[in-house]
Amino acid sequence: MAKVIAIANQKGGVGKTTTAINLGASLAVAEKKTLLVDIDPQGNSTTGLSIDRSKLNSSLYEVLIGAIFLREVLKPTELPYLTVAPSTKDLIGAEIELVNAEKREWRLKGALESAQQEYNYILIDCPPSLGILTLNALTAADSLLVPIQSEYYALEGLSSLLETLKLVQKGLNPGLFLEGILLTMFDGRNRLSHQVAEEIRSHFPERIFHTVIHRNVRLSESPSHGKPALLYDVHSTGAQNYLDLAKELIRRQEEDQHVEKRIG
Repeated sequence: MAKVIAIANQKGGVGKTTTAINLGASLAVAEKKTLLVDIDPQGNSTTGLSIDRSKLNSSLYEVLIGAIFLREVLKPTELPYLTVAPSTKDLIGAEIELVNAEKREWRLKGALESAQQEYNYILIDCPPSLGILTLNALTAADSLLVPIQSEYYALEGLSSLLETLKLVQKGLNPGLFLEGILLTMFDGRNRLSHQVAEEIRSHFPERIFHTVIHRNVRLSESPSHGKPALLYDVHSTGAQNYLDLAKELIRRQEEDQHVEKRIG
């Protein structure tokens, strides 16, 4: 049974798509079957894995409006264990078309049911907003992973997102929980980065990942080559950071399963 993780933050430019691509790739090289669902109309997770959006006959848009099944849009990547459900700009239309649709927040959850047995992890790359597409992701997910840039206004955006998390738990998905907060674009030479990290740790000591994603040129360059960092430069700091994050995530899940077995 796949673990479904929504990667979301309504602030743009926090490393959300970078995290979706590189965490997905890192889980895949650990031989965990991973599906990356690109529910962002910008489609950066799609193009960041060398999929030409202009050549797609169908995408997640057709899945959400109920025209086709999820399996009909899935695309392989260079990594055997990583598959993508791609996005096109048509997804912008889904925001409007789903407004009056029946069970509009459950469309993605229904679509993913067929993939639950096929994968170990399903990662959902959300748009930088709290609209109907992000609500679909949060309704479908088991947990929420929040990338946060190490900058002054980081906590402002986080509080809005956590309010949305509570609302989703109340009305749409009671089992949704905060997987963790991930510090991104961390600059060890910058005092502000350290201050932001300490403040977030003091507020959420149990929910912040030990792994920190450092600012890294190779990590920034890799999307323009249509590759995750580990295929672009596996020795780069960025690639190693995301490999560490994947190990931490896998270890957490194994510990949780062990506790569940013991209680059961």
